[in-house]
Amino acid sequence: MPAEFAILTPEKVAVQFRVAGIGSRTIAYLVDIFLVLLITMFGTFVLGLLGLILPGPSQLIMALLLLFSLFGYWILFESLWNGQTVGKRLMGIRVKMADGSPIVPAAAFMRNFLRVADFLPSFYTVGLVSMFFSEKGQRLGDIIANTVVVHETRNVEPVALTSPLTDVEHPLEPLVGDVRRMTPDEYVAIKTLCDRYPELPPRIQRDLTTGVWQPVANRLGIPEYRDIHPVYLMEAVVMKYAREHGLL
Repeated sequence: MPAEFAILTPEKVAVQFRVAGIGSRTIAYLVDIFLVLLITMFGTFVLGLLGLILPGPSQLIMALLLLFSLFGYWILFESLWNGQTVGKRLMGIRVKMADGSPIVPAAAFMRNFLRVADFLPSFYTVGLVSMFFSEKGQRLGDIIANTVVVHETRNVEPVALTSPLTDVEHPLEPLVGDVRRMTPDEYVAIKTLCDRYPELPPRIQRDLTTGVWQPVANRLGIPEYRDIHPVYLMEAVVMKYAREHGLL
């Protein structure tokens, strides 16, 4: 199983990721299993009491609790917590799409639903063999869902973006002026950079800001502001252009 792999971003920059090893993934999984067991035990106790009063609904809830313990916990957390569960966060690992972008709910569902196949014929045999021979340390569920588990990149100066694309005006739009001269290709490049920015190492952030954002900003006449991080101006440009061109 390789230790690292690189991808080429749409901005033509190679970004390196460190593949999460079997050890860290196993510990993360055991932590999650422990939490799921606690939730299941508590839920079973509560449903036992509820069953004395409402036996019908309690059986339905028990079935839902079973589905949650088998699949739901991992699917929900990875979809809503940007590729992490409690165990993965403790171990500093995260699930991403194989191209380095954040995991999507459909992929989270697929990789966890297929976990059953990874256990075949016993003791996670298919999953372990797949991880050993995969170029990116992927188990069967990862291969089908096109996902990969990597060590989390911890930025020295993390920058949280304001929000996803909405039809609400970005507070910095007055500072970016007229964006109608921006080309569709420039829009896609800046939007992709905004989407990936929080996950990129600081050096790559600086390189892409200089190489991708700065030429566009210069052409549109958007100045630099000492007290405003460039990524917030990028957001404003992306949201304003998208709204003006009916892309929201």
